[in-house]
Amino acid sequence: MPSVVFRKGLDLKAEVAGELTEAYHSSLVDVVRANGFMRQAGRLTLHLAREFGFCYGVDRAVDYAYQTRRKFPDKRVFLTGEIIHNPHVNDHLRARGIRILTDPGEDASTVGPDDVVILPAFGVSLTELAQLERQGSTLVDTTCGSVLNVWKNVRRYAQEGLTSVIHGKAHHEETRATASQALCVPGAHYLIVRDETQAELVCRFIRTGGDRAVFLAAFPDATSAGFDPAEQLGRIGCANQTTMLMSESLAIGEMIRVAMLDRYGDDELPRRFRAFDTICSATQERQDAVVELLDACRPDLAVVVGGYNSSNTCNLARLSAERVPTFHIADPDCLVDAAEIRHRPIGLPSTAGVPESVTRNWFPPGHVVLGLTAGASTPNNIVGEVIARLEQLANAS
Repeated sequence: MPSVVFRKGLDLKAEVAGELTEAYHSSLVDVVRANGFMRQAGRLTLHLAREFGFCYGVDRAVDYAYQTRRKFPDKRVFLTGEIIHNPHVNDHLRARGIRILTDPGEDASTVGPDDVVILPAFGVSLTELAQLERQGSTLVDTTCGSVLNVWKNVRRYAQEGLTSVIHGKAHHEETRATASQALCVPGAHYLIVRDETQAELVCRFIRTGGDRAVFLAAFPDATSAGFDPAEQLGRIGCANQTTMLMSESLAIGEMIRVAMLDRYGDDELPRRFRAFDTICSATQERQDAVVELLDACRPDLAVVVGGYNSSNTCNLARLSAERVPTFHIADPDCLVDAAEIRHRPIGLPSTAGVPESVTRNWFPPGHVVLGLTAGASTPNNIVGEVIARLEQLANAS
């Protein structure tokens, strides 16, 4: 029996609105917004970025999950993986009886036609989707529209015979799903490029060739089966994980364009190279808002709030750290006191399990101007709790 798939909610938005407000709303954040995104409290002046926290795609995914639980109160409800990269949100869903198949002790093979499975905002690979459809489960698809836009482009590349070069993190759920879409036709290929250093390796091979084995060793778990750079780098379409740094994605696309131009010339370039800016608008807006805050307010330091495995949050922290001392924290408990903060080291890959660092004497004496933002998977209640905790520790006697 084919799966039933819900892609536009379950017509229970009004019914779950109160639950969502209770779980994720912050009246303190509302006050800060109404005061021009600034709050003065004793020796602390706090500036909040004008774009922060839950984006539309995340808000929609969480909303659909709550609707699913309400729609199917007596069924087993599963998520294929974390719905978003925020531990508090995922714990809220677990508390409502939604089981996450990547949790210890869960087994995707036990899911059957009487169960409901939620696909997260990152999407799932075509292999995972096919397996769920074979099992006959009811599916609730919360895949973000910006991710679907990337998929459309890489499918087009495959149909035109281009290799998809994806700026992203090979371990990330979204990038794995995008790579699977790049294989939508037989003989299609992909290559995942993490950063400009890896992009330079690609450009060098485009220009001068090289040893296949040496090249592949630099891209473990980041190429399609049977990838041969001598063949597959002759025609390229660029795409990206939607939560990467926009400036880096654009720079990598330009590096590859110039390399293709050097190798094949102007006449051949239109046939051999394509590029689309597929950074999602919410990611770009949050990155732009950090730059605007740093330019306008010139803070003494900055705090970025979000899951440690959240790519967009890690990139906000990277962007801020280029200008001011910056601390990426998961929640208000990381703000131990004015003498100690627990935080994620900036610049490391956004994978789960990265150990926290501890910094002493992190909060300066005297009057402090602090910039604050939060990743797209961070709910307002966590942001509000962080603001309250910063005020408390700044003004403790």
